[in-house]
Amino acid sequence: MSGMGNELYGPEHDVAADAGWPGDQPRKGFFTDTSVCIGCKACEVACKEWNGVPDDGFNLLGSSYDNTGALGASTWRHVAFIEQPRRLGVQDAGIAQLPTGPEGTSAVNVAADEAQTGDRSLLGTDSTKVSIGMPSTTLPGAEDPEGKRTEFRWLMESDVCKHCTHAACLDVCPTGSLFRTEFGTVVVQDDICNGCGYCVPACPFGVIDRRIGDKSTKNVGMAQKCTLCYDRLGAGMTPACAQACPTQSIQFGDVDELRERAAARLSALHEAGVGEAQLYGADPDDGIGGAGAMFLLLDEPEVYGLPPDPVVTTRDLPAMWRKAALAALTLGAAAVGSFLGGRR
Repeated sequence: MSGMGNELYGPEHDVAADAGWPGDQPRKGFFTDTSVCIGCKACEVACKEWNGVPDDGFNLLGSSYDNTGALGASTWRHVAFIEQPRRLGVQDAGIAQLPTGPEGTSAVNVAADEAQTGDRSLLGTDSTKVSIGMPSTTLPGAEDPEGKRTEFRWLMESDVCKHCTHAACLDVCPTGSLFRTEFGTVVVQDDICNGCGYCVPACPFGVIDRRIGDKSTKNVGMAQKCTLCYDRLGAGMTPACAQACPTQSIQFGDVDELRERAAARLSALHEAGVGEAQLYGADPDDGIGGAGAMFLLLDEPEVYGLPPDPVVTTRDLPAMWRKAALAALTLGAAAVGSFLGGRR
């Protein structure tokens, strides 16, 4: 048992022991290296297949090639596609010689008609192939005679529940459905969840949600999220998503070892000139006490839809309860004083 057990904030050496589990089972987690993610979504498919997670609509969002959008009750692994234009040097839009005003519209129409026959000169462009940043087997700029890199890149990240050291979803659950496992992960017990939804706004990452659907949908109305394949861990197996990842972007193991591996990878990227690379969720001193699922990012967290400085939402609960108790005592004293004063 840790020396300062049951804290709601700050570093925690052994979350399983703090939850009452005996023994010295190492904490398990994920390290997701987004620099080698190819966006194949094998992790999403493997997660759904193994855990029996229903489909989430097969909807085309219209904003990206990503069709799942975000983590939710029916999306426990989500591969984000961030299409990111980057201005690298001077760029010519190709419309400098076109007239303005009404005549400009006519000129564009003529240029478009000519382009259909293969003549793109009036558009100010040519027929040279342009890379849109899709993953390839060649280095960026290798196919350009001058070695120029594309002004467009894709960032891909397989997001998942963070299995926080201090998990607000677990703190606010009134039924004990959410619990800390012997592996240090946070899991929902379907047969205990009453669907109250208290955990949903408590999560600083927007991970957990109540599943919607008709009566035939599995666990409809209940809170659902990644379990880090709790059943597979108990059998000594690797979680399905990490097992299916073809590039080892998703790595599974002991959290302490993964933090060392993440730090080494970060140093290697910095030495290679990728100065914007950074770790997310790997610091035990952050607002959630460090995550069980950490990430290596190639841009700021906000670009990936992650909060830049997450804080466990139950951090201030003790102070809030003390203030509420003080307010209640003050109101009670005022009521008693008013009652006694009215009798005089």
